Amino acid sequence: MVGEAESYKARMQAVQKAHREKQQELRDPDKGLVLVNTGNGKGKSSSAFGVAIRALGWKQRVGVVQFVKGTWITGERRFFERLGEIDWFMMGEGFTWDTQDKERDRRAAEAALEKAAEMLASGDYDLVILDEINISLRYGQITPEAVIAALDARDARTGVILTGRDAPAEICDYADLVSVIDEVKHPYKAGIKAQRGVDF
Repeated sequence: MVGEAESYKARMQAVQKAHREKQQELRDPDKGLVLVNTGNGKGKSSSAFGVAIRALGWKQRVGVVQFVKGTWITGERRFFERLGEIDWFMMGEGFTWDTQDKERDRRAAEAALEKAAEMLASGDYDLVILDEINISLRYGQITPEAVIAALDARDARTGVILTGRDAPAEICDYADLVSVIDEVKHPYKAGIKAQRGVDF
């Protein structure tokens, strides 16, 4: 009779064999990937900045263009400024409900996309994070076509992460990876304000 330990070992050997066979089928695309972090849940930008840390760990060059958050001071910005190994551009003027000026928001989003396109095409970056770009798309400040044109013109080495809720279908179709972060429970709905180190 086969014991539990032997049965477990046999199952894990089968899993390992299947994994190795799958790895043999995979290919390296020899280009940077396009990732989209979207959905109503918290953690879209946090996930992108986690990838930035991973890239920096491999001595890759990383850039960030923030489309919405403006001069809002966040823990991630403070950390990366202290680290000094990331190019960070805060192009937005704050949340749309703060500015309440559609033309001003449009100009800010277009300037952010212009900066992003320049960075993507430069060949200087392994990873560029377009933080909250999906919000600018959601409010029609920039178009999916303009964003896709910038992605098409990027250097082959450059990977991109686009964050923000409500990513349009055209962007999701274009991307190599789309992660939808759903909200199951959020302290804000229980009357708890945003917390330093957790929310910003």
